[in-house]
Amino acid sequence: MRRELAYGAAALRKRSTVKLALWSIPDILPTAIYGVAVAHATDNFLDGHAWQGIAWLGGLIAAACFGAAGSHQVYGRLGHLVEPLRDDLVRRVVGGALRTGDEAAVARLNRQVEIVRDTFAGLVLVIRNFAVTLLGVLVGLLSLAPLVAAFVVPPFLVGFALSLGVLGMAADRVRASLQADEELATAAGMTFSGVRDIAATGAEEFAEGLVGKPIEAQAAAERSLAKVAALRTLCFAVGGWMPLLILMAVGPWLVGRGISTGTLLGGLTYVLVGLQPALSTVMGALGESGLRYVITLGRILDSAAPTPAPRPVDEVNGYQLRLRGLTFAYGPAADPVLEDLDLTVAEGEHLAVVGPSGIGKSTLAGLVCGMLAPTSGRLSLGGVPPSEVPVERLAATRVLIPQEAYVFSGPLMENLTYLLPDATISEVMQAVEAIGAERLVERLGGYGARVRPSDLSAGERQLIALTRAYLSPAPLVVLDEATCFLDPETERRAEEAFARRGGTLIVIAHRISSALRARRILVLDGSKAAIGTHHTLMRSSPLYRELLGHWQPTAHQMQGERDQIQPAS
Repeated sequence: MRRELAYGAAALRKRSTVKLALWSIPDILPTAIYGVAVAHATDNFLDGHAWQGIAWLGGLIAAACFGAAGSHQVYGRLGHLVEPLRDDLVRRVVGGALRTGDEAAVARLNRQVEIVRDTFAGLVLVIRNFAVTLLGVLVGLLSLAPLVAAFVVPPFLVGFALSLGVLGMAADRVRASLQADEELATAAGMTFSGVRDIAATGAEEFAEGLVGKPIEAQAAAERSLAKVAALRTLCFAVGGWMPLLILMAVGPWLVGRGISTGTLLGGLTYVLVGLQPALSTVMGALGESGLRYVITLGRILDSAAPTPAPRPVDEVNGYQLRLRGLTFAYGPAADPVLEDLDLTVAEGEHLAVVGPSGIGKSTLAGLVCGMLAPTSGRLSLGGVPPSEVPVERLAATRVLIPQEAYVFSGPLMENLTYLLPDATISEVMQAVEAIGAERLVERLGGYGARVRPSDLSAGERQLIALTRAYLSPAPLVVLDEATCFLDPETERRAEEAFARRGGTLIVIAHRISSALRARRILVLDGSKAAIGTHHTLMRSSPLYRELLGHWQPTAHQMQGERDQIQPAS
């Protein structure tokens, strides 16, 4: 069905192109007859035949009306060429955004696609008008005096060919200009957003240096574009003015060869009214709008191109997690959130991740689960980067529960078994009991009760999501502060249930008690990280000791938690 639609769309565009070309034929007549009418009208007026001269001018007006009818039809057919292109680009952009989760697709959809659509329509008209003018002038000159055509057409074609040769150089410089403009916009946006902090800390010189280099690069790119514009002016001089100068220089010789004054004036008319405006317009369109059209279209197609196929499933071996030199930053000019991190999480291990708020714990969870890609370094899950694991296999390998747990409107049973639809009622009841959600199920009215997220507290939504993750077949569970809205006792019961469940458990800790229950603890401290057990980190990590000091459990609770600490491997 999709192939038939594609063939139908291609056939429609082909028919529209043919119709546009056919309706352009009447528009050739006014251009072709213009110089001929001027030549005959001039000769008739000079010979004293005024009415014949007026008749030729009247014929020119009639030809212009005939051509206008064709132009009207051309504009009507233009939409059949332009709108299908826009629709195709929108489909590509939306498809690419769905595959990659690219938020910038909205900007491309609203701005770049419209730029391409409008520019394409303008280019079609410019190229069509250029072709009509060139054909009309050639027909007119050959019918008027082939000798005049021999002096006019060759230099015009040379100038046009030279202008096409400049386009390659111009394309590279336009790309450089767009890149410099984007980098300047990024640097300026960062500086403007922090203008109060810059003024408060006296960091004006630093801000000036931050935006200074992009400004210089953008200025250099614009100067390069200006040089290309100068070359285009030279090409226009060859193709637009040289035919006129040649024709004026050989005018006496042509008159001596029997060329009339009217014929010579008709040849000059073809150059001034036909060739010069056509060449100027097409050079301007191709050199500016055309290049931006090609470059912008290329960006859209590159961003919407299908991503490379992931590795075969059989190359994923287990679910051991390995990080080597892992670095991640949220922008090209941003400081790394994680930098040069090395870590190995063996299958079946229980790891807690602690650190101050905003230090990168949730970022690490997103990287582990394949929701983010490292800026540099390597992260592998079962020997393969998560981004290369097929979606179905990745979903069956890891499950992530964020702080804001997701619950959808519908039966409670469907919410609990979302990741294991064929779960039996006994399996669900066992999971509910393990997590400690029995009272919630009872309050809601049983497993068949219909739930609405707005009727649940944040803690109740977390209990449902935790039960769902417990039932999941994924052997790697990542809890990103997924128990922060639960009381300490309920949190302890849930985490202990996951520890007994089997598989690997990574807990982004909200309370230090979660770290005390883990086999190993990863302490994130900006660009540094420490890994070890509770006892080793108490000796080696000042930040861990500080974090532990903020949590003041009773002596009985502290001793109970420490008794559960497993020896390091």
